Parts: sequence; structure tokens; C-alpha cells
Amino acid sequence: HVQLVESGGNSVQPGGSLKLSCVRSGYTYTDNCIGWFRQPPGKEREGVAAIYTGAGTTHYADSVKGRFTISRDSAQDTVTLQLDSLKVEDTAMYYCATAGLCRVRGGGWTREVADFDHWGQGTQVTV
Repeated sequence: HVQLVESGGNSVQPGGSLKLSCVRSGYTYTDNCIGWFRQPPGKEREGVAAIYTGAGTTHYADSVKGRFTISRDSAQDTVTLQLDSLKVEDTAMYYCATAGLCRVRGGGWTREVADFDHWGQGTQVTV
């Protein structure tokens, strides 16, 4: 039974930082793509960052490059999203999800929600 559990969401002032964690369990294969998505109130869900756990390859949305950092632990069971220099527009419910691969097109991550098949319940970030 595949399970993803997010934690770390909170309310912070603009310019502040948060650290989100996604713990996964129930996987047969170690290597897959873990993505962080966010959904602001009344808006569609969008991809923020992703990491392929095998090689550690990372991908970011342009809106968060240089501010957010995705990483995994050595056991590849926990993926962390460090959020720095937070802006009001970063306010959203943040979700982690898994896919077989981090699909790339034209040199960039496609950020497609439909590519991801297992999702956590989300953690709220308010700036």
C-alpha cells in the first residue's frame, strides 16, 4: 500500500522560510520521481519542484528557482522541499506525489499533474 505523508506547512511572514517533508512508504521500487505541487485557493494545481530519487536529478518551476530546494535523504524515503524568500504568492496547499519518471520536454520538466499517480493529503503554507 503506497502512502505519502507531507508535513511542515505553517504561516510565515514574507521573506521567511519553511521546510516541507514528504515521507513515502509501501514502494516496491526505490527509484522514481517525487514531485511537489501546490494549489492556491481557486486556482489549478501546479508543479513546483521534482527529484528523481535514483540519480538525484532535480527540476524546478521558473517561479521558484533560486528560492526553493528539493532534496532526498540517503534512504530515499523522505523528500524535503526547502522554501526560502517566501512571497505572498507562494500561499497554497502543497502536495507531494510520485511518478515513474520526471518527464522532460524541451530541456525542462513538463510539470504535468497527470503524470503522477500517488498523492499525499497536502500541507498548508500561508505567507
